Amino acid sequence: MAADLTERPLTHAAAVVPDAPNAASPSSSKKGSAGAQTLAFVGRMASMAAMLIALSAALVLIVVPVATGSHTYTVLTNSMAPKFPPGTFLVMKPAPFGELKYGDVITFQLYSGKPEVETHRIVGFGATQAGEKTLITRGDNNGANDAEPVREIQVKGKLFYAVPQVGFVANALGNADRSLWTTLAAMGLIGYGSVLVFKSVRGSRRQAALSKSG
Repeated sequence: MAADLTERPLTHAAAVVPDAPNAASPSSSKKGSAGAQTLAFVGRMASMAAMLIALSAALVLIVVPVATGSHTYTVLTNSMAPKFPPGTFLVMKPAPFGELKYGDVITFQLYSGKPEVETHRIVGFGATQAGEKTLITRGDNNGANDAEPVREIQVKGKLFYAVPQVGFVANALGNADRSLWTTLAAMGLIGYGSVLVFKSVRGSRRQAALSKSG
């Protein structure tokens, strides 16, 4: 009996070619790249926001007071509440005595030549027997005027602006040598801002380079 030499077609199972190793699809690669870019953008924005906060703090709490020759104080009592509660950071700018008016908030020495000060509002004017002009003051939260009138030599400054709560930080750092810690704080804030700017610029350049290479 002759052998059957008829060529038979390959079965379906034999025709199947083994699958090649799975490769990332273009769509998934693009999604991963977009996610990385979004995270990088968010990081840069966060760094810029932190830098702006640091520089704003340095400007408001240090640079402006020094540049204007102002004195800085911290409210310790409730006498000026609720507008200026304890912990409020006050920047008091020197002002000519003759220009002070009703309603101004001033910081003055309780006794001429002594370090103790008070910050109250002008509620009236008076004069000594010698004709020297004086100020009548009272705390916003007090029921009576201050017992003693304020003379020109006692006035340290008129309210320039106030920052809530920051005064607690000033007290924690100490008031004995405020010029020293304000200088150190300024250097620290400026240095921190510079580092953030450098990192942000470097990150932007790196991202641009990656985009070009891709």
